[in-house]
Amino acid sequence: MTAWLVNGSPGESVPVDDRGLAYGDGLFETIAIRAGQPRFLDAHLERLQQGCDRLGIPYPGNERLEADIRLLGDCQHGTLKILLTRGSGPRGYAPPEVATVTRILGLTESEADLTPVAAVRVRYCATPVAVNRALAGIKSLNRLEQVLARAEWDDPGIQEGLMLNDRGDVVCGTMTNLFLVSGGGLLTPDLGECGVRGVMRDRVIRVAEQNNISVAELRVSRTNIENAEDMFLTNSLIGVWPVAELDGQTFTRSALTLRLMQLLADAGVTECAV
Repeated sequence: MTAWLVNGSPGESVPVDDRGLAYGDGLFETIAIRAGQPRFLDAHLERLQQGCDRLGIPYPGNERLEADIRLLGDCQHGTLKILLTRGSGPRGYAPPEVATVTRILGLTESEADLTPVAAVRVRYCATPVAVNRALAGIKSLNRLEQVLARAEWDDPGIQEGLMLNDRGDVVCGTMTNLFLVSGGGLLTPDLGECGVRGVMRDRVIRVAEQNNISVAELRVSRTNIENAEDMFLTNSLIGVWPVAELDGQTFTRSALTLRLMQLLADAGVTECAV
């Protein structure tokens, strides 16, 4: 069950002229609640503010959003979702001169899964992710590319699909960021043109650099993947998913992946405990 707040009050609806509904004119964050606390909340709010700055949406401020979170009540384990839209406006694409931001927060409780993380099967998607520097890195409400990509398979044995841009570069998963273990370090796609700069992705990069593990952000090709020693995927809820198979290519969990997972577990990402 999910509890919802709209602009600080219990509710499950927005006006029909809200620009988030009409145009996807807004942003969102998905945050893990672990041990009663929103994990890496500061990082999520920082990305949310950066996205507001990019789109020209007034940021409500950390204090107001944190007050909304407290109103949702206590939760030991679950998922917090924050959505901000530009609010209601007149017909047409032109944004209103003065935006009245809509704040939507949802909290879903769940049971903690103590099962050790298992390697996952992954496939390539035919749906491309569009190159657009104006939206690159931020988590906007425009997710139709990901919806179409995720609709490409219904095999429960495949947990994720990788998306490419129109040049054939591998950019991301439908809901994850991608890392390769290669040459004793990490490779991850450069997200300067498209893709979401995930909070867990940033955490992995920070932990790696703090422990003298090299990280290169570059255009990742299928050849890079074919030559990689190992591959794993990240997002804020799953932590790290080691990849067992990608369209017939198999991977064995490397010592570097295991080390990074343990470092992340030590930093509070309990899903990475091995």
